[in-house]
Amino acid sequence: MAYLTLKDINKIYPNGYHAVHNFNLEIEKNEFIVFVGPSGCGKSTTLRMIAGLEEISNGEFLINGKRANEMGPREREIAMVFQSYALYPQMTVFDNIAFGLTLQGVDEEVIEQKVKKTAAILGLTDYLDRLPRALSGGQRQRVAIGRAIIRKVGVFLMDEPLSNLDAKQRVTMRSEIAQIHRETGATTIYVTHDQTEAMTLADRIVVMKEGYVQQVGTPYELYYQPANVFVAGFIGEPPMNFIRGTVTGGKVKFGDNMLDVAKKLGDKAAKYEGKPIVFGFRPESIVLGKQPDAHVVKASVELTEMLGDNTNVYITAGEDKAILKVDPHDTPETDAPIEFSIPNKEVYLFDGETEMVI
Repeated sequence: MAYLTLKDINKIYPNGYHAVHNFNLEIEKNEFIVFVGPSGCGKSTTLRMIAGLEEISNGEFLINGKRANEMGPREREIAMVFQSYALYPQMTVFDNIAFGLTLQGVDEEVIEQKVKKTAAILGLTDYLDRLPRALSGGQRQRVAIGRAIIRKVGVFLMDEPLSNLDAKQRVTMRSEIAQIHRETGATTIYVTHDQTEAMTLADRIVVMKEGYVQQVGTPYELYYQPANVFVAGFIGEPPMNFIRGTVTGGKVKFGDNMLDVAKKLGDKAAKYEGKPIVFGFRPESIVLGKQPDAHVVKASVELTEMLGDNTNVYITAGEDKAILKVDPHDTPETDAPIEFSIPNKEVYLFDGETEMVI
């Protein structure tokens, strides 16, 4: 039996807005699950239903096999870390972390022991006497996390906890959250719109769009085995390139280039003749120049972005555009012609009507 089970969960607001549609997921103990998707996709609403902060309209939520729909937030033994730090400004770091235990009437000596242990895990030992205003954004977020993990609950819920931090702080906090998860062993459900956070933190990722689950899988599965165009384009930076066209004679047009997709389609080639199709390839999968068993493309360089370890090359081929990721030593000149190969094994084909992978 899974630790947390969501069966056909729906959220319908009084005005009729259907925020979450038939959400199904089983979460094992100690898993780190990330809900990811664009703003308004239903990920935070789902998290709030798990926390008991939103009523479940339809469906069933189970904790250890026991129905939890009617349980209040306290009964669920769940701790939540919000996007805003929600710290008490007049309280020290020590008192903020200890607040939940103080409310429960825990002995002061036990509180002090637990706070010091939690602070050591979070690197806050030297800041226990400070007020929140004297801390950096990353340190405040650690205090908020400390207030959650000190309670020793079974489930941690995190709703975009890093969105208020700068880029460098986000990288640091990502590694710290991963370390905290390893040390506490608690089941963690984390919400973000940032696919990099999802890929680096998750055991499994739930990709959502417009209230629907698009795919559930490991970071590897979502990156290399996307279920549809949305997942393929959302996971990966830069995103996957998509060339939309109609199959004609087993080929798809990419600018002035004809890409032979018949071999990739196999026994489905006849079915897709004359039908719309989406030809996808990741920016880093290309090889400059001609290669065997590959689709050779001639295009023009529109723009280059030198990023240190690689260069993003924006190309145009007729009305089609794409991004290539190349070694910085091979950076082409702007407006220069470019020839590159897309290995056949790196090509993804999607149905042009359903946008599902073929």
